[in-house]
Amino acid sequence: MTTSALRSDTPGLPDQGEARRAWQTAAEAIAEAERPIAGLPEPDRRSAGQRAAAAAARDAARAIRARFLDAHADAVYDHLTARRTVDLRLAELVTAAATAYPGLVPTTEQLAAERSRPQAAKEGHEIDQGIFLSRVLASPTAGRHLLDTMLLPTPRALRLLPDFERTGTADLGSVRIERRDDAAHLTMCRTDSLNAEDDRQVEDLETAVDLALLDPAVRVGVLRGGEMTHPRYRGKRVFSAGINLKSLHAGDISLVDFLLRREMGYIHKLVRGVRAEQPAHWRSATVEKPWIAAVDSFAIGGGAQLLLVFDQVIAAADSYLSLPAAQEGIVPGASNFRLGRAAGPRLSRQVILRGRRIRATEPDARLLVDEVVEPSGMDAAVERAVAELRGPAVVPNRHMLNVAEEPPEEFRRYLAEFALQQALRLYSDDVIGKVGRFTEGKQTEGEHPS
Repeated sequence: MTTSALRSDTPGLPDQGEARRAWQTAAEAIAEAERPIAGLPEPDRRSAGQRAAAAAARDAARAIRARFLDAHADAVYDHLTARRTVDLRLAELVTAAATAYPGLVPTTEQLAAERSRPQAAKEGHEIDQGIFLSRVLASPTAGRHLLDTMLLPTPRALRLLPDFERTGTADLGSVRIERRDDAAHLTMCRTDSLNAEDDRQVEDLETAVDLALLDPAVRVGVLRGGEMTHPRYRGKRVFSAGINLKSLHAGDISLVDFLLRREMGYIHKLVRGVRAEQPAHWRSATVEKPWIAAVDSFAIGGGAQLLLVFDQVIAAADSYLSLPAAQEGIVPGASNFRLGRAAGPRLSRQVILRGRRIRATEPDARLLVDEVVEPSGMDAAVERAVAELRGPAVVPNRHMLNVAEEPPEEFRRYLAEFALQQALRLYSDDVIGKVGRFTEGKQTEGEHPS
């Protein structure tokens, strides 16, 4: 598409021609600001003075990017999406931005080079993605369109759907899905890492959620952890150990494909449903279903975050929940948005800021868990929950509860701030140091529960 085709004389629409002219000036200033970095050694080989010089150069360039986007985010987004007629998922959007606005966000080549390095040796290019996406999400127009786009089913799910509808099963790698009667049972099966999440598991979980939502024979979804081969939990079911700290230390946890896609992809779909390809204008644009979580052993970090969006949570009596954000140094997804609504501000601060662990049998656990049963009774409890949630009035009522409890515009505004804050946290000195200590003797977050 040419620049001339992007100019708009329509009142109320962003002037893309003005944005392109402003970007030419901004791009030159960014290149000049970052020029000192080109002569420096790799990040992990820099002296203290060189690190300070690189940080100053990055700060100057990022200030220019932020000012440009503060003024032109809507025009940029409209350019990339042909005035919101093309649906670009997160990864596609940042790739398109790197091509159309060189220097605004990192290129595919820059990200590939970064991905080959441990977290401590990276330049931190993902922070520029965080700046870009925070400004896009801050826009009521562009941000809402991006969130709606992320509710579309993934191409992988659409490819697998006919076979899943026929067989009722799919093995996605880190997640298995099986339809039993009218319930889709999703089993997380990273057996050696206690279901610690990484980019691959986010991809598999979103595919599985899509299949459950798109299959007309499914009325209820169930998420549970499988039996582990990990030495400390061999033969036991585990729900989730949260983020895989070994992958984070190795530089294999990405801002876009993990931390943001997770929140805006499958977790968002658990709340809002999957967007229909051609919805009737007078009906809801999404297909929604009720969801049950069954917690065995523990739900740590990201595992505990998941529980906040489920319609019913069943926990084994010997299980516990925790959000060790203070130890990890990162922001625990949308928990800061949701936990206070579920459990109140005091408990939220105890859990998120001080790392309080809540055992399923504690009174406070009833704010987060619907039913606590002995481990031997989990299967029966899940079946009872499925029977309770398959009623025809459940879906419209859960829809209205979610509209009241989690208004889409409030979620969008939270994500706008989260995109930047989480990017900054990924590259903070304390996180890099803590992740390194975690992984010296412990493979994942889930390996140090007591």
